[in-house]
Amino acid sequence: MEKVIKTTSKKKMIDDNFIISKFMDYVLNANEEPKKVFLFCKEIQISEADFYTFFGSIDALKKQIWLKFFENAIQLIEKEEAYEGYTDKNKLLTLYFTLFELFTANRSFILFLLPNNKEALKNLKSLSLFRSNFKSHVVALIEGGNSELFKKSATITNPILSEGAWIQFLSILKFWLNDTSKSFESTDILIEKSVNTVVDILDTKPLESLFDLGKFLWKENKL
Repeated sequence: MEKVIKTTSKKKMIDDNFIISKFMDYVLNANEEPKKVFLFCKEIQISEADFYTFFGSIDALKKQIWLKFFENAIQLIEKEEAYEGYTDKNKLLTLYFTLFELFTANRSFILFLLPNNKEALKNLKSLSLFRSNFKSHVVALIEGGNSELFKKSATITNPILSEGAWIQFLSILKFWLNDTSKSFESTDILIEKSVNTVVDILDTKPLESLFDLGKFLWKENKL
């Protein structure tokens, strides 16, 4: 059960979502992170005790924000009535497209979080909880897959595929951070080509898909 705090002064309901929303507003307006929890709490008119009920530090708060992106994506996916009948490939595509729709809706904030880390996203500690849940979801997708392709690979390649999917996700995220195409159409194309490549590597056409993906990246000058 999520913790919710009722304040006595303004009858304000304080939970993790409230603090996250205030933090996002703060950094976008100030163009910097609060230097101390005390200053942040003073700005949004809550006590430090309220903050520490939900987060141990500013860094812990940022990790939770990334985790919220993932959890919200899964909630949106699970609301799709037809999702359970999707192929493994389409389930993976749905995950990526949903995540990047949420990222696009919060692009200014994400660009603030990742201004100097476009070349080394995998080293970001703030993505640790997101990474763990992302990889677990991919493993669950493989284990519960309804295609013979994933079932044949599951006993051998779960760790390899989940780590590969994570590296793939980071490469798409890096691409998206630099994407200037209309409605981020180039990112959508990259998502489709990347997922096609993963599926085809498990099937029979790896070289053709890798060549297709390589041509696209070269055209976009992202290599």
